Amino acid sequence: MLYLSRLTSLALAIALVIGAPLAFAAQPAPAVAPAGTAATTKAPLPLEELRTFAEVMDRIKAAYVEPVDDKTLLENAIKGMLSNLDPHSAYLGPEDFAELQESTSGEFGGLGIEVGAEDGFIKVVSPIDDTPASKAGIQAGDFIVKINGQPTRGQTMTEAVDKMRGKIGQKITLTLVRDGGTPFDVTLARAIIQVKSVKSQLLESGYGYIRITQFQVKTGEEVSKALAKLRKDNGKKLNGIILDLRNNPGGVLQAAVEVVDHFITKGLIVYTKGRIANSELRFSATGKDESEAVPMVTLINGGSASASEIVAGALQDQKRAVVMGTPSFGKGSVQTVLPLNNERALKITTALYYTPNGRSIQAQGIIPDIEVRRAKITNEQDGDYFKEADLQGHLGNGNGGADKPSSSGGKAKPMPQDDDYQLAQALSLLKGLSITSGR
Repeated sequence: MLYLSRLTSLALAIALVIGAPLAFAAQPAPAVAPAGTAATTKAPLPLEELRTFAEVMDRIKAAYVEPVDDKTLLENAIKGMLSNLDPHSAYLGPEDFAELQESTSGEFGGLGIEVGAEDGFIKVVSPIDDTPASKAGIQAGDFIVKINGQPTRGQTMTEAVDKMRGKIGQKITLTLVRDGGTPFDVTLARAIIQVKSVKSQLLESGYGYIRITQFQVKTGEEVSKALAKLRKDNGKKLNGIILDLRNNPGGVLQAAVEVVDHFITKGLIVYTKGRIANSELRFSATGKDESEAVPMVTLINGGSASASEIVAGALQDQKRAVVMGTPSFGKGSVQTVLPLNNERALKITTALYYTPNGRSIQAQGIIPDIEVRRAKITNEQDGDYFKEADLQGHLGNGNGGADKPSSSGGKAKPMPQDDDYQLAQALSLLKGLSITSGR
């Protein structure tokens, strides 16, 4: 089992990746036995297939319209070998491997968009908050059909991401299709993406809000600080907490475990199972619940993937939080990053993870306890109703306290829940839970 406080450099160890299709956040894990040791006896080499492979290389080199060197052919063969296993296994060249390590630190160059593949197209899993993509209005579920006028159909995710990355400040045009509608263009400039992993604030007195945009190495620590700040800002124990995991593509496994550990006192958080011994891990609570067991609602949607699903699933199974929103993405697999020579690596799926109750999320996702879809909020004025306190000569309140005429009360400060229907519903539920629990 991994010891949660032992965090070493990715360059020095094999890493577990719990992220969306191209969310290359990683976390060190124990060394993994060579693939051949998974079985008691090695299968004989497929000599006929190897002869065919060699013959294909010879034919390409002899007949292809342009010269192709052995290195290029072999690297492409390796890429094909990995990419045809599943959508999350891949051969990482020097640039891709560097990007994986960059995303662990929370800073990288690009548009701030997490993507996956669906029906041969590149699909937005989620935009990252406060990045060019989110500011341009790109939404989870959008299909990227062209990049700078070039169709993306048939491209691998790696190829598409390579085209979206580039010089800082350089503009790029994406052609998007949303909800099967007419394609439209969005032009945005590449930037250094500095991802703020955790944001928090009081929505109302007594009710705290924590949003996690990605799971990075320090996310658990940031959530701990957020809880402490919310208690300080409130001046007393909170009445409830909303944990927002919407459009969170995942990230570091240990960070997800640490986040859950801040909200429960005991019990299993997540476990993984695979073919090799070191892929079977179990993570349990350490008893350091920092949330003081206050009522809790967790928000998820179709952009909540992998590590987000670990957190939501654990809180749901442990009956610690009411999960609200829409079904999550459904990535329940674990990738192991195997560093190679020449600054290259293999990212290969080695296990599936399971919630405390033994649920595999793979291709199914987390089903919320209460389904609440996105909707627009239209605020209507109640009107200036005439009240008893407006009447001349009205009786005062015998129990004391100031009168409350219809003109009393100023304009309220805008809050996130004012135009976020799902968040508003979560806050309403949280208030009900805190009332019934006697807080």
